[in-house]
Amino acid sequence: MDNFSTQWLDFSSRVAVVTGGTGVLLRPTVRTLGRLGARIALIDLTMERAQAGVDELRSAGCEAAAFQADMTDPQAVQLAARQVLEHFGQVDILLNGAGGNHPQATTSPEMTFFDLPEQAVRQVFDLNFMSAVYACQAFGRAMAERGQGVILNVASMASLRPLTRVVSYGAAKAALANFTQWLAVYMAQNYGERLRVNAIAPGFFLTDQNRYLLTEAQSGELTARGQAILAHTPMGRFGVAEDVIGPAVWLLSPAAAFVTGVVLPIDGGFSVYSGV
Repeated sequence: MDNFSTQWLDFSSRVAVVTGGTGVLLRPTVRTLGRLGARIALIDLTMERAQAGVDELRSAGCEAAAFQADMTDPQAVQLAARQVLEHFGQVDILLNGAGGNHPQATTSPEMTFFDLPEQAVRQVFDLNFMSAVYACQAFGRAMAERGQGVILNVASMASLRPLTRVVSYGAAKAALANFTQWLAVYMAQNYGERLRVNAIAPGFFLTDQNRYLLTEAQSGELTARGQAILAHTPMGRFGVAEDVIGPAVWLLSPAAAFVTGVVLPIDGGFSVYSGV
């Protein structure tokens, strides 16, 4: 066990760049990486939120620094990459967690597919897909130059199975899963076996992003959609943020040195249950 923990779970010489790390889903995973020794570069849309996340990490004994960038702006992402490299000197891990949905890009009885506003659809696609592309370009270049590094994208159950209502979000996450597999091949063939690209595909976690779809605003009771999800989840519950820690840390660690191009479901069995 000591050999396992020291060789495979020691991140002490590694710099981990994290986007979307102040959100509920990734916060415990980022904290775990920090406790395992990783130096965290936390990027957020606002410096205030990034700094709050860094303060939380430092209070847990982690080394971290805050950076600001709109991940849908390629110039801002490139600037953040330069700042991170100036501060830490290297990049070993990129955890792409920036993403989210928008109510106006979600169909409903009041909002048909034919009436979805173009701006909302583009906003969701840019946030979930283009932000990852920009980050992989900016930070992946530094990894390619060193011949080593690990990229972990945060896809979704919507990457694997079309889900009703979330049309733009699902399309963007499906594109992200395909891009993850493409980039895994590209990096390994062109820059060596020590460059890996994978994704996790969280199932249904009750977060601020999807709470309006899964629970009633006034009572907090499950909506019909929420009930249907649990009925099709063999484990019979929503995920919690701590469920992400193990799969993410494994994929980022040397323990997964021969794993690249996978999109790993974290879903309580939702993706494999036919309903009968």
